[in-house]
Amino acid sequence: MVEMEILGMNIGCVLAALSDKRIPEKDCLLPLISKLLGYCIVAASTTVKLPQILKILNHKSAQGLSVAAFELEVVGYTISLAYCIHKGLSFSAYGELAFLLIQAIILVAVIYYFTGPIKAKTWVLVLLYGAIAPTILGGRIDPVLFEALYASQHAIFIFARVPQIWKNFSNKSTGELSSLTCLMNFGGSLVRVFTSIQEKAPTSVLMGYVMGIIMNGTLLSQILAYRKQVPKKEKKFD
Repeated sequence: MVEMEILGMNIGCVLAALSDKRIPEKDCLLPLISKLLGYCIVAASTTVKLPQILKILNHKSAQGLSVAAFELEVVGYTISLAYCIHKGLSFSAYGELAFLLIQAIILVAVIYYFTGPIKAKTWVLVLLYGAIAPTILGGRIDPVLFEALYASQHAIFIFARVPQIWKNFSNKSTGELSSLTCLMNFGGSLVRVFTSIQEKAPTSVLMGYVMGIIMNGTLLSQILAYRKQVPKKEKKFD
């Protein structure tokens, strides 16, 4: 069989099968589908948070959004991206994390802008992140600590969603939460479960995406449940 690779995808076996007028074998087809889906996810990730950012900018409001939820998201993406890079995973298996991190940082900045004057505590958090993030992304930490950090990022992503889920429930409204962004996050997590299995990613990586399905699915169900209800006056939790 002729090996023909493009962007890490072996299409030689597929072309050979098609030239023989037969369906490619599963061991040939599934990895190819996984790679294609992976690159599609990476491409789509460049706009995942754009609907949420634009919704806030258009309405000039971040009402109903939990600042803590989006701050924790930035931390989680930073740890996940650093871990995948230093584990040597294929870019198609984690590439979206780079684009999601950039958008998440922009989104937090926009939320800060529309939630009033930035407090001293917020500036401290920003400076602390700016000091620590390069070290983590550069992998310049003890390997044992690195594993512990990655293990903790599952809890971080859960806690990143819980404040927003609770806020939606308390207000009986999802405020300025973008349904399109939540849908794309949910769909991306579904696809990533399949690609992670095919790429033989660590179990911890796979479980992260499973949790993503649960959390994003909950947010989507709230958007559907509360979309026709008149929102209550927003309660302050942040």
